[in-house]
Amino acid sequence: MTGFDESERLIWAGRAAAYAGSFAKLCAYPVSQLLDAAEVGPGVRVLDVGTGPGTVALAARSRGATVAAVDAEPSMVELARQAEPAADIRVAALPELPFDDGEFDAVVANFVLNHVGQPKTALAELRRVVRPNGRISLTIWTVPPAAGQALLGRAIQAAGAVRPLHLPPLPSEEDFPRDESGLTDLLGAAGLRDAGCETLLWDHRASAEEWWSGPAAGVAFTGQLVQSQAPETRAEIKRHFDLFSLEFADSDGVLTLPHAALLARARR
Repeated sequence: MTGFDESERLIWAGRAAAYAGSFAKLCAYPVSQLLDAAEVGPGVRVLDVGTGPGTVALAARSRGATVAAVDAEPSMVELARQAEPAADIRVAALPELPFDDGEFDAVVANFVLNHVGQPKTALAELRRVVRPNGRISLTIWTVPPAAGQALLGRAIQAAGAVRPLHLPPLPSEEDFPRDESGLTDLLGAAGLRDAGCETLLWDHRASAEEWWSGPAAGVAFTGQLVQSQAPETRAEIKRHFDLFSLEFADSDGVLTLPHAALLARARR
């Protein structure tokens, strides 16, 4: 396990409920396209890697697929099992999955590749567990981010927050361009074929209170960055968040936050 992976484990430890109440609805947006890209339907054996609270696993089961799912965080696995008790859901993490070679017809990973310390190695593991000619589909966030996605980061930067040592960046030798060509090239480098990628654009609507609840509870990298600051810096982050949120608020105070993500697909 890399230092980046260890940091990710700490970031998400025990935060399933806070995630489900904040960012989970945002991350659910591409689920239908993700499953379409992997041709998930009746009788398909599908693995959902990084299932979180089980959103993708539940959607795949509703299509008649036979579903297995994993997540590195036990509290996420507990929520996923409650959501979809008929699925085989386990605690496991990339780059080592507890499945045989070629066990699945399709493998999907919704916003997971941005949480692993060795993206190319992780993709090779997804390739291992899918059958020959089987499909893999995945999503990641774009870089640079869309305006709504950047709101929290802008507030953190404006407050002068400093990145703590326990939140290391992904090593440069493991990173890749977070655009269509960069992700397509990474899939090819991992031994996958017929790789393709498209950009998904959508507006996520949430109240300012809901949107702030994630980082306030320490959810994801931004939440950990906020919580690691001195009290006066945290207050400045919140002040800037409230100020910048006005750019996205309607007359009722609901935020309309533009987001962008990459949806990639490939075959073994």
